[in-house]
Amino acid sequence: MLRVIPICSIAIFLFSFKVGAQTSALAVADSLYALGNYTAAINQYAKVDSPMSSIQIARSYNAIGNYEKAIAQYQATLQSHPELSIAQFELGKLLLKTKNKDAALVAFNALINQKQENPEYYYYLGRTLETQMNQVKANQAFRKAVQLDSTHLRSLYSLGKYFVGQEIRDSALVYIDQGLRFYENDVAMINLKAQAYYNNGQFKLAIPHFERLMELGETQPFVLKRVAFCYFRAYKNEEAIKTYQMLAMDPWSVADAYSGLGDVYFQEKQLDSAQFYIEKSIEERTEIFDQEYADLGRIARIQGKTKQAMDLYTKAWEENKDNYYNYYQVCILADEYFKDPETRLAYYERLLHLYPDAAPFIAERVKKRISEIKEEIHMARN
Repeated sequence: MLRVIPICSIAIFLFSFKVGAQTSALAVADSLYALGNYTAAINQYAKVDSPMSSIQIARSYNAIGNYEKAIAQYQATLQSHPELSIAQFELGKLLLKTKNKDAALVAFNALINQKQENPEYYYYLGRTLETQMNQVKANQAFRKAVQLDSTHLRSLYSLGKYFVGQEIRDSALVYIDQGLRFYENDVAMINLKAQAYYNNGQFKLAIPHFERLMELGETQPFVLKRVAFCYFRAYKNEEAIKTYQMLAMDPWSVADAYSGLGDVYFQEKQLDSAQFYIEKSIEERTEIFDQEYADLGRIARIQGKTKQAMDLYTKAWEENKDNYYNYYQVCILADEYFKDPETRLAYYERLLHLYPDAAPFIAERVKKRISEIKEEIHMARN
């Protein structure tokens, strides 16, 4: 006698079989995803009808760099499951990454409107507003993130970086020091603190922070160049020389290192060494080097070599004719070198002709000297 199996039992059996199959497919897909086999993972996730598998498909497309399909998958997921904040958040970050600024702004504002008070949402909102050149609102978002989490380092860094860039040292240090209280060895924050003092001309105060960067293994050329300059300005010439020598090991920074060494030796009144390194700097440069010629001119002038100094300042001016100060030095040296007042007068008059907008203090001195030379000429003729 045949036994009749109830329909409900068959349904339960089929449902259990389907769930078991999906669970197996999900396990396989997760394993493939973890191993970085994203295309195969997508095929497996497609067999599983669940919100999480849909998100994983989007993540897989993102991982292989198919951002267009990843965005479409996130959007499709949210159409069916608008409550999935994780999908909205990941979509927003991807939109920001792909420079879809307006869409990213909509995504992050939607998350914030859910009143979850998540500092990450405000941080990424701030990042998006920065791309739209709305720094005021961006800073408001970063401050809100810090209000929600006083240790939110990326928001603290963003605020500190903004104020360092604006050269508002005190405001910058508020956020930088807050970050360093929680992450004392954070390289980015230490660098910001060093830059805050450096930009403010407080070179002695910048030194320990640049030194800390170097202790933490940050010896990139830009760090070495700045700390060497700080040593130089703080009259720590021995340290400056050692650091510029380290900088010279970088093939792209040799000219800067030699120029710095020239400055240090000039400060030490070792004029021969200063001249040697400045000339070496000129040999290494491929771009304009008006400052190096000006430095050599200054050395020649101290050595009493007026004609040589004038020629060097002339070269400096020819390298960069926007810098009228070097031509002013040419005028002063010509005034010392030439006996003929007409020749000396021509130099000064040319300066006023070439640079009608020269700084007032220079223009006034030149005009006064022109009057004196004209009086000299007038007296000689009578």
